[in-house]
Amino acid sequence: MASHSGPLLVDTNAILECHRTASWRALTQRYRTEAVEKCVEETLTGFQNRRPELQIDQVELRRSLAAVHAVADADLAQALAREARIVDLDPGEKHLWAHALTRADAWVLCGPDASSLRIGIRLGLRDRLVSLEGLLNDIGHRSNPQLKVQYAKRWHEAKLSDLASLETGISR
Repeated sequence: MASHSGPLLVDTNAILECHRTASWRALTQRYRTEAVEKCVEETLTGFQNRRPELQIDQVELRRSLAAVHAVADADLAQALAREARIVDLDPGEKHLWAHALTRADAWVLCGPDASSLRIGIRLGLRDRLVSLEGLLNDIGHRSNPQLKVQYAKRWHEAKLSDLASLETGISR
């Protein structure tokens, strides 16, 4: 599969996992990787509790991202009006979806949280939800140590199928 050529929106979990597996540089050098302010803030929370090799420098993080977007209250309100269950997401994911829904370009979103994946399905954006392993495989990067299971392509595809099945039985 050819790698994605548009913007890649990443959540806090994806940023942390890339740093844990030393794949952040490969990801950000190949993809136009973007985040929202809230995800950057969440990434840096707990900084003092991480082992030295897992600490993420704020200046380097911001420099490595193609863009860090502020999310206005109006954008959050519009996102909630479009899909009320966005309110149930963690703050970073909530802001990331609010930002994503303002865009007209060909973005994809990488984040393993089941609630966030469910929002994407409910919004009809399943094809824009991508796994970290799939992104890294597409650019020929093999992370070491292994990615945690929720970042694997197989887990991602199975979770999307399961959530889509659940959604067919739920009325909006």
